[in-house]
Amino acid sequence: MPVVTLEKIRTELADRLKTDREIRCVEVCADTLEEALADAAVQLDCKVINLEYEVVERGFSGILGLSKKPWTILAYPNSEVIAATKAKAKAKDAAGEAVAEEAVSHDKDGVFFVHHFGTDIALKVVLPEGAGRPVAVDAVMAEVNRADTLTVDEKKIKEAVAGGTGDGYVLVGTYEHNAANDAIFVIEVSSDEMRATATINAPMMSGSDITAQLIVKALKTQGVCAGISDEKISALVDAPVYDKPVVVAEAVVPQNGKDAYIEYYFETDRTKLRAKESESGQVNYKELNQVQNVVQGQPLAIKHPAEKGRAGKTVFGRYLEADDGRDIAFPLGKNVSVGEDGATIIADCNGQVLLINNKIYVEPVMEVDGVNIKTGNIDFLGKVICKGSVEDGFNIKASGNIEIMGAVGACHLQSDADIFVSQGIMGRDEGTVTCEGTLWAKFIQNTKITVGENVVVSDSLMNCDVSAQHKIILHGKKAQITGGHLLACELIAAKNIGARDGGTETILEVGIDPKAKLRVVALQTEQTDNAKKLEELEPNIATLENLQKTRRSLPKDKEDALHALYKQRDEILLKNDSLNEEIAQIQERLRELKAVGKVVASGTVYSGVKIYVREEKEEVRTEVKSVSFYYEDGFVRRGKYEEPDMSDVRQPEGYA
Repeated sequence: MPVVTLEKIRTELADRLKTDREIRCVEVCADTLEEALADAAVQLDCKVINLEYEVVERGFSGILGLSKKPWTILAYPNSEVIAATKAKAKAKDAAGEAVAEEAVSHDKDGVFFVHHFGTDIALKVVLPEGAGRPVAVDAVMAEVNRADTLTVDEKKIKEAVAGGTGDGYVLVGTYEHNAANDAIFVIEVSSDEMRATATINAPMMSGSDITAQLIVKALKTQGVCAGISDEKISALVDAPVYDKPVVVAEAVVPQNGKDAYIEYYFETDRTKLRAKESESGQVNYKELNQVQNVVQGQPLAIKHPAEKGRAGKTVFGRYLEADDGRDIAFPLGKNVSVGEDGATIIADCNGQVLLINNKIYVEPVMEVDGVNIKTGNIDFLGKVICKGSVEDGFNIKASGNIEIMGAVGACHLQSDADIFVSQGIMGRDEGTVTCEGTLWAKFIQNTKITVGENVVVSDSLMNCDVSAQHKIILHGKKAQITGGHLLACELIAAKNIGARDGGTETILEVGIDPKAKLRVVALQTEQTDNAKKLEELEPNIATLENLQKTRRSLPKDKEDALHALYKQRDEILLKNDSLNEEIAQIQERLRELKAVGKVVASGTVYSGVKIYVREEKEEVRTEVKSVSFYYEDGFVRRGKYEEPDMSDVRQPEGYA
């Protein structure tokens, strides 16, 4: 346990005393405690909620208006306000220092003021700034020496001119005072009690000027107790304005509280959403940028609360009420809620954010009549429903299901879930379909397809590259597979497979992991490229090595080139070792694959069709009907047709 020393206690008490001295407090007297706190808040320029107070004398409301006694309190800001004030002052000082550094070249001449107060001659000197000219002693002496001057302290004048007098006056002499010639002034308060003015009549020779103390005393005599400006009074005393009213006190104007409002974190005016532009300024009208995607938990807007009004005070101390800001309700639509902070509106799901009838909605489903030049490409965090067709060259990317009631052209469809196409897909060797779930379609032509579960087609698959992690099933009356390369882990089922004339190559692979197989193909392609690079490197290395043997040493540039070739060769060999290791691991997993895989056809499998079951090949040389192909004892065997098990193949949501 740390020892508390006397020195530590002394230091803490000194710090606390310093802090207490910095606290500004006011003593307020009012009929009720609430009025006293409101008055203190006005004087201390803070809110009532931020005040701390001590009761000096407890008030009493009296009995039938008799024996009434006011409340007297000592009020001061709380620690939060003091800390904020210090931080603000520190920032202001830092800004002032920065401005001062920037304004080094700012020049300002010195000035002086000579006035006659009572029987004394008073002098105020403001020193010059920058390269400004100082006050001349001769000029001051000329102002001081009048016909009515009695004595002059020239030493004090020189000291004041040399060092300035700050904000006050110093006495530098006396004069022959005639009270009848003194300046006179009148205090007037406006009918609305919002300001008080002083109108001064100039003194005559030997008359006294008006002092700040006289003005303050006259104000208080007339009942002015709030808003007295020492700065304005001091300026009026320094440079009197005669025969014109000058404001010396102003009321504290009430400030109505600001209304609550919503700050949106998305574009609420959809007309401002613009198509994307390239760096060259060209507009891509397929990327219209009309969808504002949001994710679950994303802040969409924040409500700034209504502010309390700050009461004012007339120069006579009468309270001026201020209106509090008006509150508003949270603009909550569907799929949004208020966060834990009680102010932020967040999305409850993925989708597009919309402002409809001044309410925020997150729509997890996007419906369009068709995907074309009007909509542009669609990139949506949710489900997309297209009531029409997707035209050539336009794409859909969604985190949810994609449902298309029409046809699909040469497009790119990508979904993290399922894809359903009511009509067909005509990819024209350019279209692609990728999804993590299952793809349903009436027919598919000349399209590259990659799915995480199943491909289910009712009519035909023609000249397509298809990869399915589970099954490829054609189940309609036609159910024809013609041409293309199909890979499925468990099953490929159709009515007819291949072409009667045998002119179109049809390759079917089952019993393998399509993703792993494709990865092996990619790795082997990379190995081939590396081998070509090595073939190009070896002659160059051999040439430089032979040159080195002949000359026993190489020039610096050629030696550097040889080392660079060695390094490049070592990197390729190291990469090849890594590729070989990954290929071996994938092939081992493929050999251990539990799913044996089958190809079944209820109709005809035409000649020329190539079937691979677990890497074993079977080429159909003569057409065969109602057949199943399966793996047994290292060979592809044929058996009677078996109706495929469809129990684990999901139906598309909302469709029979």
